[in-house]
Amino acid sequence: MKKIYNIGVEATMDVIGGKWKPIILCNLRHNPSRPGELRRQIPGISQKMLTQQLRELEIDNIIVRKVYHQVPPKVEYSLSPYGETLNGLLDILCSWGEGHVQTLKSMGEEVQILE
Repeated sequence: MKKIYNIGVEATMDVIGGKWKPIILCNLRHNPSRPGELRRQIPGISQKMLTQQLRELEIDNIIVRKVYHQVPPKVEYSLSPYGETLNGLLDILCSWGEGHVQTLKSMGEEVQILE
């Protein structure tokens, strides 16, 4: 099936859009992580949703799933070389979010980033 996008951002959002994918990618860009580590780093995401999002990112060649054949089994996710091309975009999203939080604070809202 041929995909048709009206503008480039549609193609971008088709791959990294949604509530969880950008957060997963920001967590993976610094260190490879196991699914349990990602669950701890991303409060609020269910195991089912995490698994679904990881599978979709893997299908889109954004992340790599590495299986270690040991007992107990170990699986680790990391950005693929293609996924690393998103680092600039992720930097901009993080910076914008930090600035947005500062703007909200200056407007009297109680908000913080836990980093």
